[in-house]
Amino acid sequence: MLNKMMLAFTLVWLSFFSIQAQQTLWGSQQEKESIYNIQDSVMIRTRDGAEISAMVVRKKNDSVPRPVVLQFTIYVRDQGRDMQSLKEAADRGYVGVMAYTRGKRFSKSEIYPYETDGKDAYDVIDWISRQPWCNGKIGMYGGSYNGFTQWAAAKNLHPALKTIVPYVANRPGMGLPMENNIFINPNYEWSFYVGNNKYLDNKTGDDRKRFRDMMFKWWETGAAYNKMDSIDGTPNRLFQRWISHPAFDTYWQNMAPYKKDFAKINIPVLAFDGYYNDSQNSGIYYLRELNKYSPQTPTYLVIGPYGHFGTQMGGQEVINGYTVSKNALFPIKEYTYQWLDYILKDAEKPAFLKDKINYQVMGTDEWRSAASLEAMHNSYLKFYLSSVKIRDNGYLLSQNKPEPNKYLIQKVDLADRTSSNNDYYPDPIIRESVAGNGYVFTSEPLDAMIVNGSFLGNIKLSINKKDVDLGLTLYELTPEGKYFHLSYYIGRASYTRDNTKRQLLIPGKKETITFENIHLISKQLQKGSRLVIVLNVNKNPFSELNYGSGKAVTTETIADAKEPLIIQWFNDSFVEIPILKFSGKSYIG
Repeated sequence: MLNKMMLAFTLVWLSFFSIQAQQTLWGSQQEKESIYNIQDSVMIRTRDGAEISAMVVRKKNDSVPRPVVLQFTIYVRDQGRDMQSLKEAADRGYVGVMAYTRGKRFSKSEIYPYETDGKDAYDVIDWISRQPWCNGKIGMYGGSYNGFTQWAAAKNLHPALKTIVPYVANRPGMGLPMENNIFINPNYEWSFYVGNNKYLDNKTGDDRKRFRDMMFKWWETGAAYNKMDSIDGTPNRLFQRWISHPAFDTYWQNMAPYKKDFAKINIPVLAFDGYYNDSQNSGIYYLRELNKYSPQTPTYLVIGPYGHFGTQMGGQEVINGYTVSKNALFPIKEYTYQWLDYILKDAEKPAFLKDKINYQVMGTDEWRSAASLEAMHNSYLKFYLSSVKIRDNGYLLSQNKPEPNKYLIQKVDLADRTSSNNDYYPDPIIRESVAGNGYVFTSEPLDAMIVNGSFLGNIKLSINKKDVDLGLTLYELTPEGKYFHLSYYIGRASYTRDNTKRQLLIPGKKETITFENIHLISKQLQKGSRLVIVLNVNKNPFSELNYGSGKAVTTETIADAKEPLIIQWFNDSFVEIPILKFSGKSYIG
């Protein structure tokens, strides 16, 4: 009897070590007795020999192959939090997989955010598809960086990937670490946060004082932007790697779908985004390009008055001081699984999807829907930036085309540390004034209507230098005298014709700067409200400072300021505001 018991014990012990050899760790005794089968140290080899660390959770004693829900992320957070999301997938009848990007957690590879995630995602999906517990159907979901990895996976689509559900998806090179070819500062510290170790460097990432002091020291001293880490006192290899690519070149293009890559994406997509998401132009870019190159692909969007983190929670009650409608809040995780059930389990189409574009109208309790982003509006209001003076020393945003060759002159001393275009960021959303050192253009009172979509326009200008960074901010001026932030644009003039190739301006020549890729908005205007455009040069501590010398902007210093920047803003410059008149069908969320 004893020998039989010893034999059985030996077999169990050998079996345990066999499982370990397959990179499977069962966890605590409590977990082993739970309802879940947990593999928390899976290692997946990529085709080029790198390692991807992953976790797998499925129901114990479940021998039926299931569809798989995959999250692919650079954020190695608290294991309990990540594990809980995988158990949630298992509870809903899926196998949950969490894969961490190359170099993270147990992977011994180098950490290079964005650069290999598309290829690595393909290899992870391929590995999953060959496991006995996978039925060949895989869906992905997640936000921010996790949203980017889904689009990266779609660039070279694996047959087993059936759908993606990106929230506030990043597009490297477009929304961060630069926006319209201007490098912005937040990703400087983020590179340490995700790149310093195999998990997350919370201590460094939370040291706001260190990075603010560095940023303002760079600003005050007028040092070159590429010396930021010298000022910080710590080499920043990722920052230096990124700023060596100021054009949207092949370095950025290769990270996610680009142009005709979208034509190969034929799987249904459900995206979530927010009007006040910092990287909204990234997420909307993906949808616009997919519709352009693959219009037959089913693509859906849910969007409302949310920020980057708020979108991932299904909204927040207050965003940048603005109290949103309670109807704007929604259960994003429930909606995600309704969609996954629809695609991966042939369930009914989710009822919350009334049409392809589903958006909450700020200023109301109402949700509306449209067949496309373009169908959100049924008209444009065209306004010229006239030289007609009105109250408060501002100028008229006029619907009448002005006389030719009139202009306003702005003088900007780039050596002076006074900021300009400092209030384009929408915090707070509602403010008492927009006083600044740029030009303010205000329309006549308007009828009630909805501003619906992304505004466009042309800026006609002449400068005495070779380049300039522009800022335009759009507000509603309410009858009560409050300024409601609607949308904004920042961009480098030398890249507006082609974001892949810098084309310097000719000093003294009248140039046309066509701007697009603007943050989308939906806001009902009160009757009697006016629209306001604030036009300025982007010059502040929160992004690169373009001195206009024509040299690489990251190498320019205060010594390149020399004579002040002189701008002639021509009055035939215009903006086009997309509006929806009150004839469209709506629905209440």
